[in-house]
Amino acid sequence: MKRWCSGVAAAMVLLVSGASAQQVWKCEVDGQVRFSDKPCPGSGQPVSERTLQPNVVESLKPETVREALGRPAAASAPAGPAGNVCPGDGEIRSMETRGNSTTLGDPERQFMQEEVRRALQCRAGRGRYTDADWSISRAAQAAQTQLSERARRDARVRAEAMHSAADPEEADRIARRRIAEERLQQRQQRALLRGQNAASTPSP
Repeated sequence: MKRWCSGVAAAMVLLVSGASAQQVWKCEVDGQVRFSDKPCPGSGQPVSERTLQPNVVESLKPETVREALGRPAAASAPAGPAGNVCPGDGEIRSMETRGNSTTLGDPERQFMQEEVRRALQCRAGRGRYTDADWSISRAAQAAQTQLSERARRDARVRAEAMHSAADPEEADRIARRRIAEERLQQRQQRALLRGQNAASTPSP
């Protein structure tokens, strides 16, 4: 094996260095073809550089060299998952448990339940999600137990932005829900103002 490799290396040197004037020999030893810069000890024949070059190129392919050295070819990288990347059954069950927790406030519990629904929609083939998308969702779920109300709200907004980008139908649902919440908040503010004005008006 070492002599075969050295023969290939010698042929490479002759080609790369441009020493085409030197003779290269094609030898058959034990039924195998080998190249050498010296006459063959048994049977063999001289070959030209034009004839030799394709053989050398083939011998330098990585798979050929690995096979000659007895090394297995490197396994090809596994193909990425087709379609949606969605949470598994175990993760969804954990999300459902947290979504029913009485330790969470109403907005936080509602968000967790919404994430369960979105995960199930993903499993049904809706949207175009990636691992990175669900990492945003997991971070937002974990943030719902933080002390800061602003941190909890900001995390929910980030997750909803991700869902809106991944699923157009969910984007429409989120937009309609926010409009309804804003209108409800405006009605509550107007009612509060009317109550304050009524309280401040002196009775006759």
